[in-house]
Amino acid sequence: MKLIARAFALLLLLSPLAGAVQDKKKYKMLYITQSKGFKHGSVDRKDKPLAPSEVSVTEIGSSSGLFEVECTQDASVLTPEKLKDLDIVMFYTTGELPISKENFAAFEEWLKAGHAMIGAHSATDTFGRFQPYWSLINGTFDGHPWGSGENVTVAVQEPTHVVAKPWPAEFQIKDEIYQYQHYDPKSVRVIYGLNMAKCKTKQPYHVPICWVRESGKGRLFYTNLGHNEGTWTNPQFKEHLLTGIRWALKLEEGPAAPNPEVSYAEQAKAFAWVIGTEKGKNADELASKAEKAAKGDPEWGAKLYDDIDKFRRSDKKKDPEKSNAEKDRILGEIEKK
Repeated sequence: MKLIARAFALLLLLSPLAGAVQDKKKYKMLYITQSKGFKHGSVDRKDKPLAPSEVSVTEIGSSSGLFEVECTQDASVLTPEKLKDLDIVMFYTTGELPISKENFAAFEEWLKAGHAMIGAHSATDTFGRFQPYWSLINGTFDGHPWGSGENVTVAVQEPTHVVAKPWPAEFQIKDEIYQYQHYDPKSVRVIYGLNMAKCKTKQPYHVPICWVRESGKGRLFYTNLGHNEGTWTNPQFKEHLLTGIRWALKLEEGPAAPNPEVSYAEQAKAFAWVIGTEKGKNADELASKAEKAAKGDPEWGAKLYDDIDKFRRSDKKKDPEKSNAEKDRILGEIEKK
């Protein structure tokens, strides 16, 4: 009988059922929604037990059967001792959080050991003066020209990636969209970005919406979306978030290697389209030319990306003549290709 029992146990272990049982492991998430700067409605509890985004994340974990959520508005709980029990840490935060440098270093080591970090919306409006954080998440809030009442057009820029599955190749959503400083295209794999030609508010540069990266053996997923409370009840956004979490937990596979060539091409295309339109040129033709040139010559694309980024961050009101001259110079570089 013992031999039969052992044989049955071995058969069960090697069967597909074993994988299904393992997939049902309940992961543990700490969701931090503390606001030490602007408080978003999506994390405002308003005397209720949970804020709208906390309700949504808790429901995603419950309905998927994938993870349990502990919601907190006190980031100081993120200690080495706490991290021992966690698989996922998610941030929807603002400002200088009460996480000591020592505890943040422990968090980085925890992530590198093979765990998951998720960032939503204002996770990039957090620790703006603390380089280890903004280097990890790869961006710091630098304004939101696309306000919460504007429908923006988002394009999937890595269509074969598993994280791109929840949305069509191009979609519209009403949400506030950040632009960044400290965004390094060589550090992340961008998945979504604005289609500037189809947005009401047009800016001559690339604006990423979602990206992924690895940190040691761990994974990070960030989405720009989530300002509006209504976004958190959007079924596709919920699927978007769940897919990102599954990817970060290594339950879904997709590359994390940086794809700076995508950012270079999108930056060139956006500049050519917006400034070409402004100058009365054939913007579609110029944008197509810029995109192809950046893809065909990554070194040129990288330099153009940096030039456009410097132009974006320059004080155009201080010296309009110099600003216009630089705009014309960059456009001329594209036209010469």
